[in-house]
Amino acid sequence: MTVTAAKLHRKPTNISLDVDLLNEAKALGINISRTAELGLREAVAKQRAALWKQENKAAIDASNSYVDRQGIPLASHRKF
Repeated sequence: MTVTAAKLHRKPTNISLDVDLLNEAKALGINISRTAELGLREAVAKQRAALWKQENKAAIDASNSYVDRQGIPLASHRKF
């Protein structure tokens, strides 16, 4: 899902960054705010996925156990 910058409500935020990295990014014309936002968005997505896996571990384990014992449902109908 792509979210365009024009559609987001933004809040000014102070963060601490490595001085050399910040200077190099500015020299390269990198938009610090947007780049930080992208990184934070990725970190949030990764954490949500990890939490989902943790919350659904019992169901995933049960499903995998069933497949281990019974095989893939409808496997006899697969064409590949």
